[in-house]
Amino acid sequence: MHIRKLVTGITMTGLLLLGGCSSKQGGSKSAVKHVGILQVVQHPSLDKAYKGFKEGLKEGGYTEGKNLKLDYQNAQNSQDNLKSMSEKLVNEKSDLILGIATPAAQSLANTTQDIPLVVTAVTDLKAAKLVKSDAKPGRNVTGTTDMVSIDKQINLLLSIVPKAKTIGVMYNAGEANSKIQADMAIAALKKAGVKIVVKTANTTNDVQQVTEALAGKVQGIYVPTDNTFASAAAIIGKVVKEKKVPLVAGSVDQVKTGGLATIGIDYELLGKQTGKMAAKILDGKAKPQDMPVEKAENLKLVVNKEMAKALGIDPKSIKAPK
Repeated sequence: MHIRKLVTGITMTGLLLLGGCSSKQGGSKSAVKHVGILQVVQHPSLDKAYKGFKEGLKEGGYTEGKNLKLDYQNAQNSQDNLKSMSEKLVNEKSDLILGIATPAAQSLANTTQDIPLVVTAVTDLKAAKLVKSDAKPGRNVTGTTDMVSIDKQINLLLSIVPKAKTIGVMYNAGEANSKIQADMAIAALKKAGVKIVVKTANTTNDVQQVTEALAGKVQGIYVPTDNTFASAAAIIGKVVKEKKVPLVAGSVDQVKTGGLATIGIDYELLGKQTGKMAAKILDGKAKPQDMPVEKAENLKLVVNKEMAKALGIDPKSIKAPK
């Protein structure tokens, strides 16, 4: 009887030890991780960032339906939705949350200082008060920036319209990321000695009118990676095609939809980078406060050949400035 109890006790102890080992092995990826996603609005660049994020998580060992549960929320550019959806994801005690674009990232960061938060499609994390510095975030937030060389994009536009006397800049002044880029673009244009006309729009409903008003006054247009204008890229494309005005955009996807060219980011690849960062956090191998903010690994020249032909420009003549 005593022997049987002893054997049973040893067996139970062994099972408890094994169970304890299993629960501590974050890298075993056996437990289902809950990841919340908040996207500010639906448009191709941000949709691709989310798609890439899932690819990055999968490469890191987390697959939806197996050991990963995703809760995707899209605020459709509504501040009220951003607030309520942020609270929902935080209250659900997600293991990690993704913020896609600056407004979503800021809303989440204002809602939780505890849950690990990764962000993507954010131009300047420090300026947005998301991190203390890109090198050492110092809080529960890290991620990837979509900042590219605005100077190169402006030089690209000026190389397409070398005789231009006036260049237009369009953006939503209410988007912090857009204002940063627009200010840089304006500074580069001033340095180049051209006249600048600036137009802003707060909603997608205003974009067509703003574009039509600007296109009649300029020989070229620059639009940064702006969520409001990206959401209306097709409308913008129709106007600039009719007015025969070349448009360089900050986003590759906006060029494909309604612009002429850019030196920009593949948002799917940027999202993938972010997903790999998130996987390391879920593994317990890294903490957001210690993970440097990452830049896009690959930039590329993208030319919309159909738009070029409609504008009477040889697509092969568009080259990336050195």
